[in-house]
Amino acid sequence: MRFIRFLAVAFLALASNWATAQIDLNLARNLAATCANCHGTTGQAVGKDVKSLAGLPAANIASLMAAYKAGAIPNTTIMHQIAKGYTDDQIKLIAGYFADQKPAK
Repeated sequence: MRFIRFLAVAFLALASNWATAQIDLNLARNLAATCANCHGTTGQAVGKDVKSLAGLPAANIASLMAAYKAGAIPNTTIMHQIAKGYTDDQIKLIAGYFADQKPAK
C-alpha cells in the first residue's frame, strides 16, 4: 500500500513539473512575440541594424535586457522602454526562448 501511495505522489509531482514546463514554454513564446517586429518571431533580425538573438546564450540576452532596463546602455531605439516593462523572471523566459532557437546559417 505504501508503494502505491509513493507511486501516486511521484506521478503527481512529475505531472505537475511537466505542466509547469509547458506553461513556461508558452509564456516565454508569448512574451518573445513582443520582440517580433525587430528580432523576428524566432530571433532572426528583421532589419540590418538589429541584432539576431537566435542561439545566443540566454545569460547574454538576459544581461543585455537588464542593461537596457537599467538604462546602462544608451540607445536611440525603444529597447530601454520595452525592457522596463518586464520583470527579471520574464526577461529570463524571453532570453531562454531565443537561446533555444536555431540561428540562421
